[in-house]
Amino acid sequence: MDNDNILVMKSITKLFPGVRALDEVNIHVKRGEIHFIVGENGAGKSTLMKVLSGIYPNGSFDGDILFDGRIKHFHGIKDSVSDGIVIINQELALFPDLTVYENVFVGHEVVKLGKIVDWSKTKELSKKYLDMVGLDVDIYRLAGSLGVGKQQLIEIAKALSQNVKLLILDEPTAALNENDSANLLQLLVELKKEGITSIMISHKLKEVEAIADSLTVLRDGKTIIRMDRKDINEQEIIKNMVGREIEDIFPKRPVYKGGEVVLETVHLNSFDTDLNRYIVSDANIKLHKGEVVGISGLMGAGRTELAHSIFGNPKNYKISGKIIAFNKAVNLTSPKAAIDQGIAYVSEDRKKDGLILLETISQNICIANLKKISKFGILNFFKQNTYAEKYVRDIDIRTPSILQQVKNLSGGNQQKVQVSKWLFSEPKILILDEPTRGIDVGAKYEIYTIINNLVAKGMSILIISSELPEILGMCDRIYVIAEGIQTAEFDIKDATAEKIMESATI
Repeated sequence: MDNDNILVMKSITKLFPGVRALDEVNIHVKRGEIHFIVGENGAGKSTLMKVLSGIYPNGSFDGDILFDGRIKHFHGIKDSVSDGIVIINQELALFPDLTVYENVFVGHEVVKLGKIVDWSKTKELSKKYLDMVGLDVDIYRLAGSLGVGKQQLIEIAKALSQNVKLLILDEPTAALNENDSANLLQLLVELKKEGITSIMISHKLKEVEAIADSLTVLRDGKTIIRMDRKDINEQEIIKNMVGREIEDIFPKRPVYKGGEVVLETVHLNSFDTDLNRYIVSDANIKLHKGEVVGISGLMGAGRTELAHSIFGNPKNYKISGKIIAFNKAVNLTSPKAAIDQGIAYVSEDRKKDGLILLETISQNICIANLKKISKFGILNFFKQNTYAEKYVRDIDIRTPSILQQVKNLSGGNQQKVQVSKWLFSEPKILILDEPTRGIDVGAKYEIYTIINNLVAKGMSILIISSELPEILGMCDRIYVIAEGIQTAEFDIKDATAEKIMESATI
């Protein structure tokens, strides 16, 4: 092996039921460089890093990992950490109710006499590593009381305390403000001077251009290209990220011919007090009757936050601006208020936010409009089951019975139940957040057919999707959001994957 390479991954193939997530992926990373892995959502970036770090252990994938010149067989994350490979996931792994110094050494405690935690040494060393990452904070504070940017630095300090050689960061700036993002990038440059190699997954091409020594582009689970610093060019990256024709997986529907505006946001702003930043800034979107409008953008861009701001503000953002529904300014202070205005929202996480997995199909379908199946506060179970049977037929939910627990359905059929639930609320406007995430191609086609049938009947639909082919294949118009800001609007005839990606990576 070339001694310049600290890491070589050869022919990595990872299968999930019905999905080839990684297909003969090859990457190599040189010692002391900052290497980016880029690609669309679903390209296989995070899966590859989970293979490398042992989250997906040896035996669960095919191919070889060579680290520091030796073939490695990691059977868990402890194995990779012991070799100096530390991964920091987008979902931080801190203990919010432990202090800062406890978090730096949790899991690899400093001990004396073989088994007793040396708290004095722990505090001394934690301060050393926190200084190295530039975090000036009271080490006695609870980690959960700090902002995301400071928590990210605690994670890196923890990595340094484990004698890290290769630091992997998965979308580390997705939840950070601009200042914290810039500080993190500068820290990686400083760590590079100390001989630490970094791999960073990011959608933000300005970050790539700022600090990358090299990058690998993944697409559909395959390695597309490796670029060195001198060859890195935003347009070339975009071309390789999205360089495929839209497959013929979208059912045909008549071209949208126009209709009255049914939903409009006017200078809509949403401020997240937890993050201490605007997650939606000056959004001005319009949705017409019978129209499908796409909301495109990268992970963390503010797409779901925009949907939440319209659908009754369940996250309690500080909102300013106007929402106009059916030519009337409305004050949507709760999801119920949004439902009463004819707006429904199909959540991106159906298992966490969209469905009650232990309840039946019948119960899930009818839960968003209980007044339709009740009288004097008493549920009519005959009505409930009758309506559920109707949606099972109309939406083609494949199940032996409406009394089947939702947890036992496939992903595609769970999504159909979630869509049915909101259709039962009799909406005029339907917001679909990642409507085909985690379902197979056949089920996707069926969801697309449902969408087409709904707009043919006059419903208006907003689609939020990370999949550019889906946005381009299903929408009449497209808005692009980047870092909470509406950056572009395209009529479908003018939209291309390259234009959208360029607008999404400001």
